[in-house]
Amino acid sequence: MSRKLVAVLACRNQGSRLFGKPIQNLDIDKGIRVIDNIIDCLKTIKSINSIVLAISEGKENDIFKKIAKEKRIKYITGDEIDVLSRLILACKEVEGTDVFRVTSESPFLYYKAVEKSWVTHCNDDNDATFYDEIIDGCGFEFIKLNALELSHKKGNSRHRSEMCTLFIRENYHSFKVKKIMAPKRLNRKDLRLTVDNPEDLVVCRKIYKEFCHQAPNIILEDVIGFLDENKSLKELVYPFTLKGYESMYK
Repeated sequence: MSRKLVAVLACRNQGSRLFGKPIQNLDIDKGIRVIDNIIDCLKTIKSINSIVLAISEGKENDIFKKIAKEKRIKYITGDEIDVLSRLILACKEVEGTDVFRVTSESPFLYYKAVEKSWVTHCNDDNDATFYDEIIDGCGFEFIKLNALELSHKKGNSRHRSEMCTLFIRENYHSFKVKKIMAPKRLNRKDLRLTVDNPEDLVVCRKIYKEFCHQAPNIILEDVIGFLDENKSLKELVYPFTLKGYESMYK
């Protein structure tokens, strides 16, 4: 059977620490949002057949429908809490076989590793392939649609939340799973590149301003060098790193 990889972004405009994280501007003057850079980066990855926004129900999320139309990509709407069901619906919307999962508030994907990891996922016929032990916000996951469906059927409400692959991670014996570990130079638990707090946004804006000429494929190694040279930016988000890494795969 021919495989069809679908990049699915779960979108909603909630957040107690920072409202509307995916639509926050990376470049205020040009109106380039976090989600814009993510989508534009995904469009450059050859193995991705389709990009679908999995939008939470509610009028406050209608902006994501407009973004999908602007970017000429598909979208579906679904239950706010049951994020896993939205991923499944989104994959089925375009007749996909596998989901490529990244979060909608992490603008700097480690895109260099995607193609090789997809080949591994397919050749090994994995149910799930995780690119782990990388800076928070830069990793990704490949999951077969039927593995997601099984997770939804057998898991509980926690497994159906934004932690969409938690059931698979907790039940390796029921799935064929491979973890690909990032190079040690990218395993930096003193850094984070996801927009969850106002301080995260400040750092990501500084990074984007410095490397906008590379956008949408901003080179992660360059970002690390920049942050190491600008310790005040690292210190700004360091208080959030411990909790973030402790809960990343739980």
